[in-house]
Amino acid sequence: MKKKSSFLLLAATILFSNLSDAQNFSLGVRSGFRIPNITAGGSESNPLNTGYKSRLGPDEAITGEYHLSSLFSLEAMLEYSSQGGKKTGMQAFPTPAEISQEIPGGQAPTYLYANFKSDAKLNYLLVPILAKFGWNLSSHSPFRIYVDAGPFAGFLLSAHQVTSGSSIYYSDAQQTPLPYGLTQMIGTQSFDTTNNIKNQLNTFNFGVSGNVGIAYHFVKSDIYIEGGGNYGFLNIQKGTANGKNNTGAGTVALGYAYTFGK
Repeated sequence: MKKKSSFLLLAATILFSNLSDAQNFSLGVRSGFRIPNITAGGSESNPLNTGYKSRLGPDEAITGEYHLSSLFSLEAMLEYSSQGGKKTGMQAFPTPAEISQEIPGGQAPTYLYANFKSDAKLNYLLVPILAKFGWNLSSHSPFRIYVDAGPFAGFLLSAHQVTSGSSIYYSDAQQTPLPYGLTQMIGTQSFDTTNNIKNQLNTFNFGVSGNVGIAYHFVKSDIYIEGGGNYGFLNIQKGTANGKNNTGAGTVALGYAYTFGK
């Protein structure tokens, strides 16, 4: 907790405490969309945490930038970030207890399979602190190209697993029927549910962010478009029952920044 508080304090300092040298400080907003995905981690992989594909989500941020020179600045953000991933089609889920009881001798499989949609919707507050390098296309050009990179701290705001569709149950991904006629006995089942999974996940993450962009400079302000991404170094799950995953995303955003002072 002490490390989390220190990181937020550093970000807030960069964002808001440089107004004493206001001509070197810019405050702005950024809005765009994020293309996140969940990646499975090494030896902890299992059918539950593999097979995720990218999903779209919003990305909104307040930015503060302190200009140290004509080429270099420090930028901090308070960023609402949609993360997660989705699966569509044949996929695994834990064998329900009522089915395990119908298979004698303790031979029930750990997972069953069905054809449905699953969407892991994870929303974070990210706090990136970025070193930013930029240069004008020419001495009189209003266009400026830049790159930035640096660490971020992530704080989990909400997490839901949303499933939909209907399917019969199978023993494996090859659609082998359940033993003892259970497939026919159970019939088609609905997967239309929304589960809050926040208590299964770690509330803190840490990783790296980076962007490449182009800005157009007016008298006291800039508009810009940028693309980039981030990757979290820490596993999102608290335990290992559902495997281990990391989150990451690509981002495309449009932004506006106003420079205070002269």
